[in-house]
Amino acid sequence: MKTLIIAEKPDMGRTIAAVMEPRAKNNRTYLEGEKYIVTWAIGHLLGLAEPDAYDDKYKRWNIKDLPIIPEQFKIVPNPKTKDQLKMIGELAKRCNAIVNACDAGREGQYIFALIQQQLKLHQPVKRLWISDLTAESIATGFERLRDASEFEFLTQAARARSEADWLIGMNASRAFTTRHNTLLSVGRVQTPVLALIHDREKEIEAFQFQTFYDVWAEFKQDQIKYKGAWQGDRLTKPEEAEAIAAAVRGKTGKIIKYDTKQTKEYPFKLYDLTLLQREANAKYGYSAKKTLDVAQALYERHKVISYPRTNSNYVTEQNIDGMHKALRMLGTGPYADLVQQANPNLVHKQNKSVCNPSRVEDHHAILPTLKRPGTLSKEEQNVYDLVIRRFLSHFFPPAEYKMHTVMTQVDKHLFKTNIKELLSLGWKVVLSKADQDKGKKSKSPKKEDEEETDEWTDKKFEIDAGRPVDCVRAEMKEKATQPPKSYTEGTLLKAMESAGKQMENEELREVMKDAGLGTPATRAATIERLKKVGYIEMKGKKILITEKGKMAIDLIRHAGVDLLASPEMTGQWERRLHQISKGEAAQEKFMDNVKRFTLSIIDKVRQQPPAPANAFGEEARGKRAAGKEGARNARASGGTAAKVVGRATSGRGGSATLEQAAAPASRAAGTAGSAARSSSEGASGFSVSQRQALGSCPRSNCGGSIIEGRKGYGCSHYKQGCGFVVWKEYAGKQITGTMLKSLLTKGQTQLLSFKRRDGSTVKARIVLNEPGTGQLSVREES
Repeated sequence: MKTLIIAEKPDMGRTIAAVMEPRAKNNRTYLEGEKYIVTWAIGHLLGLAEPDAYDDKYKRWNIKDLPIIPEQFKIVPNPKTKDQLKMIGELAKRCNAIVNACDAGREGQYIFALIQQQLKLHQPVKRLWISDLTAESIATGFERLRDASEFEFLTQAARARSEADWLIGMNASRAFTTRHNTLLSVGRVQTPVLALIHDREKEIEAFQFQTFYDVWAEFKQDQIKYKGAWQGDRLTKPEEAEAIAAAVRGKTGKIIKYDTKQTKEYPFKLYDLTLLQREANAKYGYSAKKTLDVAQALYERHKVISYPRTNSNYVTEQNIDGMHKALRMLGTGPYADLVQQANPNLVHKQNKSVCNPSRVEDHHAILPTLKRPGTLSKEEQNVYDLVIRRFLSHFFPPAEYKMHTVMTQVDKHLFKTNIKELLSLGWKVVLSKADQDKGKKSKSPKKEDEEETDEWTDKKFEIDAGRPVDCVRAEMKEKATQPPKSYTEGTLLKAMESAGKQMENEELREVMKDAGLGTPATRAATIERLKKVGYIEMKGKKILITEKGKMAIDLIRHAGVDLLASPEMTGQWERRLHQISKGEAAQEKFMDNVKRFTLSIIDKVRQQPPAPANAFGEEARGKRAAGKEGARNARASGGTAAKVVGRATSGRGGSATLEQAAAPASRAAGTAGSAARSSSEGASGFSVSQRQALGSCPRSNCGGSIIEGRKGYGCSHYKQGCGFVVWKEYAGKQITGTMLKSLLTKGQTQLLSFKRRDGSTVKARIVLNEPGTGQLSVREES
């Protein structure tokens, strides 16, 4: 009888067959040769069953039916690929041995395990464990097939991860959704990622600009000119800055300190998937999913790069020879000039910046294979070019610079200059001209109070520290502190990768150091999921959180299950899953803890008051979050939850832009009066006399007090006809008590940060336009 080889995807199966059975007959869904039959999954052929597979009552979402904790998890075929699953079962009956050739990692192991479980395959199994699909790697891998028993603990960890995510995703999503009557998807990874975005946007909204002033001067000695930044406490008054500039302008100064040192800049690390996604987003604007799809095509279809879903930036000793062969392969073609300049001796087993086996678990860094690319699409060529140039950079010496630090004193005022003089480009010759120029302009990150002038030059810089210099120019420059930047997909990937590094728990911090939120293979899908459920939206490259996304995080945190929105839970899980994969922890105990946590989530959500009907910024909401249409197609893949709940929409409400806010609409007195009534009598149930007065009503001859309600701040004399009200949200800003006090006493808020439609940030104030009604406007300040 023959041996059945089960690959993860069709392209992989055909590639393996071309090596192991080059004369195999192609039967569309499998290839058959003399010794092997090669077939494939199509990703996940099977998944965990929906709750209604355990009981029909779960077709309707009802918080009273929670928790849903199956005694034994059921798996069901994907309806779209059930024919392929059936074919694998039929082929297995003709074979007496099986080779698991799915991706070498936790998820690949899980895909095969589910197939084996569903089809009740009892044949002995061997494991193919390779990192690229070159003929050489495949042949070597089959010569060194490993016994499936070596991977039993990895299978347990994969199964535990999937079932635990199902428990959290299904139960938490149903609990929050039914309690608050709108679709709220909750998951172990997606929720902490959403919290990162939520907290960043809160920082931006709360940011207050501070204006300050720099003084810089230009000095000259013979033909050499250089600029220096004034050193001292931050200047907040323009007249102080102008006085310093006037005091040194045209004067003679002296160099009181001059230091030089030579520095080297080594090539950046080889790519793992997340780093590749970040670079492609920054350079080409590709989404994380786009880059993953392109890289997967370069791996599977074109076979020109190694396995892309890796979390390692290093290689093992066994890869060094292949890297040298790949360098020689690139010696003819578009990279020939660079290869001729490369030094193969720089990549060797002792070079720890490249070869570090301790930092390689399942897969090494992304490398080019020995196959020359054929016709690539523009996107494929761009991503391939990134991989090649990063690879080639390690065959070049470091870039070398001479750092000059000059301290110049004029009339008791001190100026500091940093000059970076290029001595040798080294590995940076592999960068495109545009990237080289960009590197020249870039500055090392500095704190806001480190106002130094950094200059870059490829010309020789020489100055005599013993001779005077002339201050030929001096000017002051107005500046403002800058708010944090909204996440892009690239910066969010970096935040996901490094999430948890600030944890106080040292053990969890160590686990998260190499794990982060999600895995390289799942981070793109997590971001796409947040878009799909209406939690985030894109504005150019920027990721913005919607009202629904904000409310989801607020509800989760206020329910007392903050752990759901924190990287800490993922850190705890990844630590335990890693231990399970190594046989150091029990899968059963881990699952027991997950079940207990699931119960605590449901108990706390049950006690939570329902959110207001308009809290999610949605155009329409279902009257209930259950019913025949309710949970259909609900899924918890990778920690996500339902796709559809009743008629609830996934609206994309967001903050108003500056342009929208700058044209205030007048409110009718009746509307304002109604809001004031809501404000003074509303949700809390307290009477006006019980409310704390926040200030006096600015309406002429009113005499009332301003008190807080659910939606706004209204006048206590609304029954006497006062229609004054300031809504709690205006122009995308939450009007806080402090801001209200400033509006009532000064007629304007402090300087705030606003976003224009084009995504740019400007400084402006919210102004009380009409003291009689509370009408506001936004006034931009130059």
